[in-house]
Amino acid sequence: MAEKAHFVLVHGVGGGGWCWYKLRCLMENSGYKVSCIDLKGAGIDPTDPNSLLSFHDYNHPLIDFLSSLPDHHQVILVGHSAGGLSVTHATHKFSNKIKLAVYLAATMLKSGFCTDQDIQQGVPDLSSYGDVYEAGFGLGSDKPPTSVIIKKQFQRQIIYQLTPLEDSTLAAMLLRPGPIQALQSAQFKKEEEDDDGIEKVKRVYIKTLQDHVLTPQQQDAMINRWPPSQVYALDSDHSPFFSSPFLLFGLLLKAAASVSSNII
Repeated sequence: MAEKAHFVLVHGVGGGGWCWYKLRCLMENSGYKVSCIDLKGAGIDPTDPNSLLSFHDYNHPLIDFLSSLPDHHQVILVGHSAGGLSVTHATHKFSNKIKLAVYLAATMLKSGFCTDQDIQQGVPDLSSYGDVYEAGFGLGSDKPPTSVIIKKQFQRQIIYQLTPLEDSTLAAMLLRPGPIQALQSAQFKKEEEDDDGIEKVKRVYIKTLQDHVLTPQQQDAMINRWPPSQVYALDSDHSPFFSSPFLLFGLLLKAAASVSSNII
């Protein structure tokens, strides 16, 4: 019998493991193993996002999870939005445990935020919508913000415009501020040793064609700069786990099948 794949799902800024509830249901009902990670200060993790200043600290729950897996165990690691940074960081450290890295409307930068080009391609520019962010100042009001969240009145327009209303309502209740300083500190090139290992891990990118957060142009720029082995596209908003869960499920199974005939 073919071995069922183990999917590890990593949320984006402000989200949590709860974001994946539709996809998790589809996967588990089909016999797949699914782990939904809450990064530090996200989901039900009690940490105050304003206290997180280091990306390594923020990403620690994913690193701990992968560390706990047996050496022979391999996963399909899926990162959404800024969760792509978490995927890349984990791939630098655990290339032997990652069968496939999937970037879903995600920041896909080999070395993190090391150059202006990285920032231009990987950081959302929402300035055209006006003053959309509510900031937190954990280090004091005279210091740069330590967390940000998109104000509730802009969330549906920007993040969930094609999402069922009940899901965007749920998200508005559960979203938490994202630790902006921790995310800005995501740099991997000089800190990780396994630079060759990351190239051994097959990568897939899933584009979201009606994305208002990470635009299709930004996604294309990252794809062209660090080409994955396969690119798929969804005619969805930034949150296809809400707006297109069945199509997303199908693409993830297709991607899983591409890395091994023994995993379905």
